[in-house]
Amino acid sequence: MQGLHDVPITMAVVPPLDPSFRPASLVHRAIRREAARAGETPLRLALERRDGSISTFGTVALPASSPMAPLNLAYAERIVKFLLWQRGGWRLTVGGPDGVAEHLRRVYAPGGARAFDYDFMSRVYEHPFTVLSAAPDDVPATRESTSPLGRHLDGCRVGFDLGASDRKASAVIDGEPVYSEEVPWDPRNNPDPEYHYQGIVDSITRARAHLPRLDAVGGSAAGVYIGNRVRVASLFRGVPQEVFDERVADMFLRIGRELGTPLEVVNDGEVTALAGSMSLDDNPVLGVAMGSSEAAGYVTPEGNITGWLNELAFAPVDYRSGAPIDEWSGDVGCGVQYFSQQGAIRVALAAGMMFEPGSDLPTRLEILQERMAAGDGLARQVYETIGACLGYAVAHYAEFYTLKHVLVLGRVTTGEGGEVLLDWARRALRADFPELAERISLVLPDEKSRRVGQSVAAASLPELERCG
Repeated sequence: MQGLHDVPITMAVVPPLDPSFRPASLVHRAIRREAARAGETPLRLALERRDGSISTFGTVALPASSPMAPLNLAYAERIVKFLLWQRGGWRLTVGGPDGVAEHLRRVYAPGGARAFDYDFMSRVYEHPFTVLSAAPDDVPATRESTSPLGRHLDGCRVGFDLGASDRKASAVIDGEPVYSEEVPWDPRNNPDPEYHYQGIVDSITRARAHLPRLDAVGGSAAGVYIGNRVRVASLFRGVPQEVFDERVADMFLRIGRELGTPLEVVNDGEVTALAGSMSLDDNPVLGVAMGSSEAAGYVTPEGNITGWLNELAFAPVDYRSGAPIDEWSGDVGCGVQYFSQQGAIRVALAAGMMFEPGSDLPTRLEILQERMAAGDGLARQVYETIGACLGYAVAHYAEFYTLKHVLVLGRVTTGEGGEVLLDWARRALRADFPELAERISLVLPDEKSRRVGQSVAAASLPELERCG
């Protein structure tokens, strides 16, 4: 059966150690060109979230007269997959070619190929995920809401960032970090929420010891957080659901009460974007943090955040047949397998790089970085490979975001490898998408900010209460 992997494309910058990578950005461009040649038909998609906000996305699909028309089903499914994890929603309205809405209804359903996504969105938005069909002109219009985030630098604050392999914490006085620390942990494999609670409190306590007083605490972590309550988070995936509801959902509310200070926790992607906006003093910014997973967040041209999920770890960027599988969602070709510790070590292992059996991802990444610093050619090719993939992914992200700056940070970017990675990303963008390369800057923060900038930005989240 014809699939997106069969769409003819030419990739100007081939990832050295992952030559089968098939950029979604190039496939989409090829489909749009064929649609323009054959007589395009509209495809409009609208996602509604729990607060009534709506994100609408418009593109073109292949007309029935095109020999490539059967690709419309897979093409629409991949776009919806991206939109779900970028923007989120519980109700999808589809206006497009015949059969597309019904296909999406079968795929995003219990027992369907995207049952994981159906369950996740239903749980987050507390409505069964629903697919409706409509004429393209009747698809609901965009109704977005944005809000300011953080940027409060006054007082003595602690900021923390919870990753899958380490937790970071910083002590900050009037916007200046006076202490930062990373502590290894393994939250995803621990079923006891007391382990998570004690770890978080320990990091806050360590940082607090370096302050004359504690005025506020801000934190970031992967997942969905509403009103400082944990809705869904991969850090707690090992905790049984009934225990999660009783002891995890309100964990940060409990910690805030015990500290007696304002505490605010948000998705790590939002803080990634906030860190980028604060560092660059300009907008819009897409922040991409390559750590245990791929965390992303977005600051609008107005300097605000949206109510979107921005979980690009689970958004597809590779359309090859047999693309790497994400262990959590079970889907293929998603960002986590390219722009994270998992991705870096996946590429290194496939290229024949050897690591100590049983060693964890952070340890292997450190070895990769040591080899890079020592001038190892294979290690350099790992970073070149990640960079080329990132360049094509940025072109794909530009279909869904208004972009001016893309800030790339996280543990994977530490050291010389980060510069090599970004150089190859720029090469790919210039070679195949020169018009995007002219208007989008890809930047790295300084070395210190790459590792702890997230927790420092998190410290700025709570606003201090004022008297009088």
